[in-house]
Amino acid sequence: MEIICPIDAQFSDQIAALLKPPPPHEVQKYFEELLATRQCGDGLKVKPTARYGKGVYAETDFKEEDLVLKDQMLAGAQHSSNKVDCLVCSYCFCFIGSIELQIGRKLYLEQLSVSPNNECHMQKDCYNSDSSVGEDDSDVEDQQVSGECSSSPSKDKISLPKDVVESLFNGEVQLPYSEKFSLPPIVSCPGGCKENYYCSKSCAEADWGSFHCLLCTGEGSQSLSTKALLKFIEHANDTNDIFLLAAKVISFTVLRHRKLKESRHEGKGKQVISESIDFSLLGEAWKPVSMGYKKRWWDCIALPDDVDASDETSFRMQIKELAFTSLQHLKAAIFDEECKPLFSLEIYGNIIGMFELNNLDMVVESPVEDYFLYIDDLPLSEKGEAEQTTKPILDALGDDYSICCQGTAFFPLQSCMNHSCRPNARAFKREEDRDGQATIIALQPIAKGEEITISYIDEELPFEARQTLLADYGFRCGCSKCLEEA
Repeated sequence: MEIICPIDAQFSDQIAALLKPPPPHEVQKYFEELLATRQCGDGLKVKPTARYGKGVYAETDFKEEDLVLKDQMLAGAQHSSNKVDCLVCSYCFCFIGSIELQIGRKLYLEQLSVSPNNECHMQKDCYNSDSSVGEDDSDVEDQQVSGECSSSPSKDKISLPKDVVESLFNGEVQLPYSEKFSLPPIVSCPGGCKENYYCSKSCAEADWGSFHCLLCTGEGSQSLSTKALLKFIEHANDTNDIFLLAAKVISFTVLRHRKLKESRHEGKGKQVISESIDFSLLGEAWKPVSMGYKKRWWDCIALPDDVDASDETSFRMQIKELAFTSLQHLKAAIFDEECKPLFSLEIYGNIIGMFELNNLDMVVESPVEDYFLYIDDLPLSEKGEAEQTTKPILDALGDDYSICCQGTAFFPLQSCMNHSCRPNARAFKREEDRDGQATIIALQPIAKGEEITISYIDEELPFEARQTLLADYGFRCGCSKCLEEA
């Protein structure tokens, strides 16, 4: 069955222009400006490469275990299945609330048996917070957790009494030594939805202005239809939450286009502001996204092991149909007439493909794990006293006590780092790295002028297995290790 998307035919030239890789001088200029905003950015440079288009090079010497880069994501999202386990800031992804709330909320949801693809509305005043932007005091109420639950009760867990769980959840009890693990107070969504919470007003405002005002399901949403938006979110949670990331990129570009247009026409009359589509302005709004390597999702997604090679064409068509359905829901929710090409299937497929090819797992370690490790390391007398309270809670959590925040994100500078099966750097979170930024650490001394490389796969695998996995990224590796083993 042929999938027809009118926007693709109507704006084929403009879509092709948006997807055309930017010229090397534009790439270099863009990343020079971006590096100026990053920690350790003055020690790096993005340069064109003959084989891979671009790469990241050292502008100074790095010692082993030196911080090479901290890269802020262009767009990222916590996995829907992880939201039961971890309550984090929806912008920077640090843990929020309190140790008691993190534990109580998780156990409360487990007792309600939150199941895959089910929404749980909790009519509880669970935590006195710093509230939404522009207010000082409110409660986090009616929290909604959608999607799959990653921590269904196991046989090894011993349930806590319901009143104890609710006391933790509502902040009515303080665990011993939990003050040593204080977390930022919860700030509610400016639009009033019960999906997004933040660690500060600045994060709430940044997310609202960059992404969330169009994707909010609350009363203050600027979407065309919150009903359509809820349908889009439900479809993403039922199928693939990569669609939520694609929606954030489109929202980001639409909002950036509006800001650029407002700035360009500042002081001019409404007649000029309401003129027809300005594609040069749309291209400028799209620029941060244009820097990422892209392919259509249905062309680049790896064929699952349980799909026979003879069924590959059918599988890829099903993936395309899935993307088309998602796009229709999103168009009904946030369509912008002046950004029409963004709502083409070609653009949507390439955005999703960008995440498929360039994504870095986003991981933020849990303070709950740190808390229980701290209790375990106390002197025996203090430990015994504390464990009278904490041991039943740890037994109730079982092995899930240490689950970290997990998600997917696109990091513009990290995505420029090329692969090597003998890398000189890696993504690694240090003790102090407690948010969703990508942290790149030197694995060995790196000399000025040397390319920074990371591994996209497990580099300890045999040669042929590595090449097979890397084929999904669209290349055959020719690093020194592969040349030796070929």
